[in-house]
Amino acid sequence: MDAVSEIKGRLNIEDVVAEYIQLKRAGSNYKGRSPWTNEKTPSFMVSPEKQIWHDFSSGKGGDIFGFVMEMEGLDFKGALEQLARKAGVELEQFQGRSNQVNAQRKNRTLEILELAAKFYQKQLTANNTALEYLIKKRGFSKKTVLEWQLGYSPNTHAALTTFLTKRGYTVEEMKQTGLVVQRQSGTGDMFRGRIMIPLCDGRGAVVGFTARLLRDQPDSPKYINTPQTVVYDKSHQVYGLHMARESIRKDGFVVVAEGNLDVISSHQAGISNVVASAGTAMTEMHLRELKRFTGDIRLSFDADRAGIAATERVIPLAQKAGVALRIINIVGAKDPDELVRKDVKLWQEAIEGSQDAPDWLIDRYRSELDLKTAPGKRAFTDALLPTIRSLGDGVEREHYLKQIAELTDTSFETLQAKLTSTKLVEKTLRRKISQDEPSNSAVMEYQKLQDHFLAMVLSQPKLRDLLKKCQEQFFTDGPSRQLYNFLKQNPEIKNDTSLSAKLPNIIDYVKICSLQFEELYADLDYSDLREQAENLKHRLIDRYVTNQKHLLANAMGRTENEKELAKLTSQADKLNKLIK
Repeated sequence: MDAVSEIKGRLNIEDVVAEYIQLKRAGSNYKGRSPWTNEKTPSFMVSPEKQIWHDFSSGKGGDIFGFVMEMEGLDFKGALEQLARKAGVELEQFQGRSNQVNAQRKNRTLEILELAAKFYQKQLTANNTALEYLIKKRGFSKKTVLEWQLGYSPNTHAALTTFLTKRGYTVEEMKQTGLVVQRQSGTGDMFRGRIMIPLCDGRGAVVGFTARLLRDQPDSPKYINTPQTVVYDKSHQVYGLHMARESIRKDGFVVVAEGNLDVISSHQAGISNVVASAGTAMTEMHLRELKRFTGDIRLSFDADRAGIAATERVIPLAQKAGVALRIINIVGAKDPDELVRKDVKLWQEAIEGSQDAPDWLIDRYRSELDLKTAPGKRAFTDALLPTIRSLGDGVEREHYLKQIAELTDTSFETLQAKLTSTKLVEKTLRRKISQDEPSNSAVMEYQKLQDHFLAMVLSQPKLRDLLKKCQEQFFTDGPSRQLYNFLKQNPEIKNDTSLSAKLPNIIDYVKICSLQFEELYADLDYSDLREQAENLKHRLIDRYVTNQKHLLANAMGRTENEKELAKLTSQADKLNKLIK
């Protein structure tokens, strides 16, 4: 038996889900309200028999691992580790020798980091200067200091090293955490005389630290971070995410501040959907990490030159990551922390008044450049057009082109020609047709149509003649397409336990379809069922055609090649015939 099967055998899915959602018995299943939508009528289903869950309002579903991944923002490995702890399963017994060694190394590292956090907290209580800095100067309450596990590293050679040595850890193990280093004077503590801010993973385990000087020194950096370790990767680490994720889901967006203390101040003031990039430059991986919770990201970096430059660097990364980026302007303060201490309402208003990234860029360069001069107009368009060209939607691109044309007193045609010039193309990433995707809501609706239609033809073999005029491309590549192809090739197959052996790779999807049929369609007589299935089929084809036309329209808007345009036009004609 593998680790996944062992964990599933020990844990009941309804018990795990009930830790997050209030469930009530509904026949052989359980029902609750979706954690992702504001529904009034419960449509979140859990099937103990099938060991799966499905949220009818959002279209999400899967097994126990998929649920924890969605709720905790973890990858599969993280969910596996969390559920293994809950089930009392030792993952090492399922790993090879080298993997066992790596797992032990990782566990020892996490143990040391957790002990170090407690050590730093203890040191903070014994240092009045550090305490006064956090409570009086920064305005943090004692509750906040405890919640965020803030601490202090004593300004001595090896206080932490000595502490950890007495608890049985070797110098080599300490070095692997980044907390202990080799200096000319010998082995000693990495951090000295600094406020210690623990960095945590998605489940709240300490994986590293950001350390701030207690007293600013001209020759020392104000902030330093733990170096890369087996448990800490600065390109992925989002500070405060484990504390903010519930608020992010509730509010539907996330605010990214520049500093860790900005995050703590905002949470203390009651605005808790705020995180930071842990003192490092924002990366595409940071954005993708946040995308697990929301596609609406609002950036609030410091209002100095460095902060503005950092904001500009994030804009193309957001386009690449596929998230909507808005920029928060801070007026009357240098950062969110200072604004919160002035008046939390000012911080709330700044968040609510955030601008779409292109609008922010336009306002920024408009204030810096003289748009009445030719050099000013050239610099203005050079700065803005790469971002405008990267926008996936043609209507949005045209909107901003017209706005820039008006501001520079330039014709739309001249600006469009510059946008598509060879020189600019070479500086700009080419977007593929596949990147011009429909909105998230349209994608979700399209997947629901596939799921419900397949649920019917899977559970009622008499409906499988409806598959004859369907085409493979109508179904999204993955479980939907696999199930369609299987049913079309095996029209007489029954939906019973034998299906598990025939479709092992998508068995959870098959179970979800079965659950959908039981909940939505099982009580319909055959004539009503067929009418519903035919209607779903027509809506499915219509949505497929709409999506394909969207992609073709974007492709046509970008090409100037006559042969390519003719080819795309031919494809559009075929789509028109299909819908008829």
